[in-house]
Amino acid sequence: MILKKDSFQLGAVLGFIGPMIGILIFKWAKLKLLSFKEAFQYMYLEPGHKTLTVALSLALLANAVLFTFYINAQKDKTAKGIFIVTCIYGLLVLGLKTFG
Repeated sequence: MILKKDSFQLGAVLGFIGPMIGILIFKWAKLKLLSFKEAFQYMYLEPGHKTLTVALSLALLANAVLFTFYINAQKDKTAKGIFIVTCIYGLLVLGLKTFG
């Protein structure tokens, strides 16, 4: 019944969890041979954080899917929560790309 609920808090939680799942999928698809710890150390310690910013940017696509689903279901409060968290993630990725 979580898909029928319309609340900002639900959207914020989904907006936070979506990219985490996206990062895990990226790790599984591109860095299979590394353990989770090694993969995240590699992404963080790589000069310029190129792989990390790519992973985070692609992970934000998970939120785009969630946002589209909730907009089409006319659950505007939930979509608003997803959108705001996505904007925060986007600013963090932009900051990491610019200043990292």
